[in-house]
Amino acid sequence: MRRRRFCQVAALGTMGLTSADQAQAKAARQQVVIETRREIPVIDEADICILGGSCTGVFAAIRAARLGANVVLVEKQNCLGGVATSAMVNVWHSLYDTEFKRQIIAGLTLEAIERLQKRGAAESFDKSASKGCGFNSEELKIELDEMVSEAKVRVYFHTLFSAPVIEDGELSAVIVENKSGRAAIRAKVFVDATGDADLCHRLKLPTYVRKNLQPPTACARFGAWSSLESVDVNKILAEHRDEFALPEGFIWGNRVPDSDVYMLAGTRVYDVDCSDAKELTHAEIEGRRQIRAIMDILRKYAPPNDISLQALPSQIGIRETRHVRCRYQLTGDDVLTGRRFDDAIANGSYRVDIHHQDKPGITLRYLDGREQYSRPGYSNEEGRWREKTDSNPTFYQIPFRCLAPEGSYGNLVVAGRMLDADEVAFSGVRVMVNMNQTGEAAGTAAWMALDQRVSIGQLHPTELRELLAKGGSLIV
Repeated sequence: MRRRRFCQVAALGTMGLTSADQAQAKAARQQVVIETRREIPVIDEADICILGGSCTGVFAAIRAARLGANVVLVEKQNCLGGVATSAMVNVWHSLYDTEFKRQIIAGLTLEAIERLQKRGAAESFDKSASKGCGFNSEELKIELDEMVSEAKVRVYFHTLFSAPVIEDGELSAVIVENKSGRAAIRAKVFVDATGDADLCHRLKLPTYVRKNLQPPTACARFGAWSSLESVDVNKILAEHRDEFALPEGFIWGNRVPDSDVYMLAGTRVYDVDCSDAKELTHAEIEGRRQIRAIMDILRKYAPPNDISLQALPSQIGIRETRHVRCRYQLTGDDVLTGRRFDDAIANGSYRVDIHHQDKPGITLRYLDGREQYSRPGYSNEEGRWREKTDSNPTFYQIPFRCLAPEGSYGNLVVAGRMLDADEVAFSGVRVMVNMNQTGEAAGTAAWMALDQRVSIGQLHPTELRELLAKGGSLIV
């Protein structure tokens, strides 16, 4: 009866219109469907709800839970870890400053590394600007399971965030979808660690997407990689990429500890915004196609070798999509000059690493003023982004204000790559060892806001830094 009444009203709405106008109105109706209003069951209630189970979200959850909060963690995949596991990027960068004299990162990143090392599933690289630690992504999945279980965090796998719930002007719950259907999770404080700022975006908070997003990369794991030891892989791929429609990008990789399996990051998908469903789908298919192209090139032009494709990622490695407008935007000048902040919650020493949208290769900028453009198959182009100085910064910082969204929801904080940063700053801070720290900060801040009954914006930065340090972070 209700459906019939709606159709009658819709039909009356076209009376008096020309046939062309009626056709346009009909087309407009066909572009939407009306979802019947229904009651949504509440499946869980928590102090803090965290959306996104990358290491950023996991570390937010563990920090908050260890402080005494009742925490729920929602993850769309079947495991925790995000890029480090589902996307198979098995490298974390250095925990030390650029001179490798001072440790600047500890906390849960260090704890996870030490736990993996006890199992022979992680190895350290001494004084490397490119790699700090390599690990077995599959072992990390299990280790993260154990860490959240120990902290008594309740995890929902295969669960997608769908919509926020606003009651009396306050963010009070989130709607999720999983195998059990559509449901709600209530909480007092929320952490958006979705990577794409899904919660903030659907709350209609200010967000932005850069014109030149850093393109995503699909990684792959190959067996018997050592059979290519005498082969210049970069050179062969550069010489024959056109034959297999393999776009120019950048190639790097890392061996899985205690194995002859190699993780290769050699693809690049241009002109996609992976916060859009259609473009994300295209990126996944194109990334896998490029992996096969790499295999075919190496089989044809680098024989004999015994390499075999061992694993594909369950999600493409996304570098950048949406950013949230927060109380402060980190700038390239802040990073490259090593600016100190009184609300600093993370330290980093990884160089600025710009994966270009408009040309192949990457541009690296170092804190000592050096600049390098690196393109596989070509000689590096060396230069400087500033003149030499007598002294140079050895690390940079991320202020908490970059995680505090603009807007009216005081019980919401963000963590991870959607933080507010310009293109140059983001190119340095986006790596996992840095984003892991933003998760720890967000979880700690969420607990403080809950405990003190204040909004995220009212937290005192000194107290936040002290609590992070007490929990094992190196806040300098």
